[in-house]
Amino acid sequence: MSTTVSILLFAGLADRIGTSFLTFNVPTLPLAAGDLKLLLSEAYPDAQSQFEMAFVAVNQEYALADQLIQPGDEVALIPPVSGGDGLGEEQRQALSEDGQCLITHDVLSVEQTMAKVHHANHGATLAFVGTTREMTGAQRTITLDYEAYIPMALKEMNQICTEITARWNGALCAISHRLGTVGIGDTSVVIAVSSPHRDDCYHASRYAIEQLKRTVPIWKKEIWDDGSEWKGHQTGPWDPVTRQ
Repeated sequence: MSTTVSILLFAGLADRIGTSFLTFNVPTLPLAAGDLKLLLSEAYPDAQSQFEMAFVAVNQEYALADQLIQPGDEVALIPPVSGGDGLGEEQRQALSEDGQCLITHDVLSVEQTMAKVHHANHGATLAFVGTTREMTGAQRTITLDYEAYIPMALKEMNQICTEITARWNGALCAISHRLGTVGIGDTSVVIAVSSPHRDDCYHASRYAIEQLKRTVPIWKKEIWDDGSEWKGHQTGPWDPVTRQ
């Protein structure tokens, strides 16, 4: 007997299918995540390559191919990330439970993000600030437009902060990311890290931005004079499940 799965779609995958929310008929539940991708590829052959690259998320966590989707699970298809907003006008921002991670439509504050990692026994503090550049080679960018799967993005950002504290001698991390339209020279992400010693601070800061671009479901669309394109993972096979 057939049943249905409700699936959240994002970025270029949502554009290709023509919706950000899909009610999809499947033969039965439970159903393996990998089998769901195969069924979707058969139903939407024009998007087959995008489904093959995407990861299934179940209840806001990346799922392996053999993980079973149960009735009532929250299911999303996550295309390759790059590091519709999900926040309505009445909700301009969302915070992780501990307040260390922020997703917002508003202008980011480097100082407020750095204040979250201040510690009397930490002698080093670094802030990574990502901004919109105008030229990439010969291509001129007009603006960037950011979209996120917000609850899962906050969970992944918080996981990065937790890993940094465990790996680098109690280092602290805070991450703020902006959504919506971000103009040339404007800040899209701030990552603040503090630690007792500077070497740990340097390594942890680099780890944070690399993990954010690899695992956090935030996408950016580059808007040019003559078109636009969603940008995803650029550095080879995409595997957000294996922690680096």
